[in-house]
Amino acid sequence: MDNQVGAAPLSEVSFARSVVHITGARPNFPKAAPVIRALDVLGVPQRLIHTGQHYDVNMSDVFFRELGLPEPDVNLGVGGGTHAVQTGAIMVALEEIFVRSRPALVVVYGDVNSTVAAALVASKLGIPLAHVEAGLRSFDMRMPEEINRIVTDRLADILLATSPDALVNLGNEGVAPERVFLVGNPMIDSLLAVLDRVDVAAIRDELGLTDRRYVVATLHRPANVDAEDSAARTVHAIHAVADQARVVLPLHPRGRESLRAAGLFEHPALTVIDPRGYLDFVGLMRGAAAVVTDSGGVQEETTILGVPCLTLRPNTERPITITDGTNRLVTVEALGGVISEVLAAGRGESWPVPPLWDGKSGPRIARVLAAAVA
Repeated sequence: MDNQVGAAPLSEVSFARSVVHITGARPNFPKAAPVIRALDVLGVPQRLIHTGQHYDVNMSDVFFRELGLPEPDVNLGVGGGTHAVQTGAIMVALEEIFVRSRPALVVVYGDVNSTVAAALVASKLGIPLAHVEAGLRSFDMRMPEEINRIVTDRLADILLATSPDALVNLGNEGVAPERVFLVGNPMIDSLLAVLDRVDVAAIRDELGLTDRRYVVATLHRPANVDAEDSAARTVHAIHAVADQARVVLPLHPRGRESLRAAGLFEHPALTVIDPRGYLDFVGLMRGAAAVVTDSGGVQEETTILGVPCLTLRPNTERPITITDGTNRLVTVEALGGVISEVLAAGRGESWPVPPLWDGKSGPRIARVLAAAVA
């Protein structure tokens, strides 16, 4: 295993008596940053391990800079691969680290492969485990993330929930209530913290969007981009949006070739760009007339920004963004008609926001974690 990032060789890095954060993919970083800052204020010893599950600069490194995350003590550099290859590589590497130097507590975020891999290793070694974003459920076992969520929550000792529906899910699964804490959403802490640094005009100018209505789209779910027929349907739906407004699509590496083969790039009103840093992407969303996505985190961010969000999925593990936000589930077949309605209605002057999505979740989580290692 290669310690790609860190001031000292891995053999010299001690994790003993520390809270160890595991991050791996783009969605993890804005969730972890507020927790790390708040634990630092409380003087709790902590370490950061980046698994390298996302290794592109604009999907990883730039987040550390823009969110003020400390340089990782270790970067495992696992890179891509199948679910089994990626999860297995992370488990082998983490087990080696934790056997050599046992943490006081392991903290995992979200539902990516890094999350479940770290949960399995910590649990089998008897190391206490905390899961930030516990209890979210799509009730769709075809989603790899749903499997990761269920397994991680079953193993976790401390379950930190972002919304009341997550409490209901965990209660229905028999999780002891004393292990569950409603803390709000730390991703929203990161979003609110950067809003005064977001330059909507600059990103619009760069992409030639000045004085033009536009829609932001993001696509990466296997159901939308992997198979030839599903990719073709998705492209047809995005082109239906581009018939009505300029579309900007920061394209995740996953599915790029299948979408290209389906003709994604052929519409003149569609601009496909590489994934952008956090500040640029927030700026794009903030200035948009609407967002079309299959991402979980984008549903949450648009809810706070007040931007209409159309989620190309049959379900969501974040139903609170529908009941207390700006999100709406839509099929690829219906997208063209729905976007027409959304564009005609415009953005609302006010909208509901979920409870405790107030920018103070990091400190609430830090207090729970600090008490656990005291």
